[in-house]
Amino acid sequence: MKYTEELDQVSYCLGLGAASNLISSGVSALNVEAFTEALCAAYAGKTPEISPEKANALLQQFFAKQQKEKGKTAGEKGKRFLLENKTREGVTELSSGLQYKVITAGAGAVPRHRDKVRCHYEGRLVNGEVFDSSYRRGTPAEFPVNGVIQGWVEALQIMPAGSKWQLFIPPELAYGSRGAGNSIGPNETLIFDIELLDIV
Repeated sequence: MKYTEELDQVSYCLGLGAASNLISSGVSALNVEAFTEALCAAYAGKTPEISPEKANALLQQFFAKQQKEKGKTAGEKGKRFLLENKTREGVTELSSGLQYKVITAGAGAVPRHRDKVRCHYEGRLVNGEVFDSSYRRGTPAEFPVNGVIQGWVEALQIMPAGSKWQLFIPPELAYGSRGAGNSIGPNETLIFDIELLDIV
């Protein structure tokens, strides 16, 4: 091992952590020389080349640009997916752009806008990445019909209890350009397997 002293090892680990955080934040390329120079200046108490105020403005501008580019790519990918998906057997597209496929046809009551329902579900991105799943948690979710994303609101009001559907939700009926947390980026098309267990 190259680093044997505790401080050296901790320093190396902190570098790994910083790199991992930056990569997950969308910083795929980095000028390591400039990054190291800034670290050295900060720890030496030197005046930085770029003021903190300007640095904040530059970073905000950079990440806003990253989000915009990411959203544009996701939006285009989602449109291509939905265009192809609506031609698949069993898929119905509504005037709003919401698409669904009936996996199991239930025979129960259909929820109204203000009803509370109990559902099992799993949500994925179009690349297959799962971002949320009540099945994995082992517990169904309960929520008001009008308290979820618009794609769900629309689907639940035409879905009889006991049904299991697959929903294909365009971004404007989901989280739009803002996305949701770290799992759902801007303009993502979402796929949900949703099982309406009952109206509570």
